[in-house]
Amino acid sequence: MNDGHVAKPGLAVVEVAAADDETAFAVQELLATRWAIAPADRTTHEPGEPGVRLRCYLDLKQQPEA
Repeated sequence: MNDGHVAKPGLAVVEVAAADDETAFAVQELLATRWAIAPADRTTHEPGEPGVRLRCYLDLKQQPEA
């Protein structure tokens, strides 16, 4: 993440920590029903750590695409 990702009011970076891919993507879908997002297409997993992480970018000023 860099300053450009949140350079203006209304922009946010959301990192989801979840037990599995299914849960992480379900949270992303829930966010997408309310705000315009740049969705992630994969999760990451740190060896030796439980669960997965998913990072997506929100624009709170825009409505989600239909």
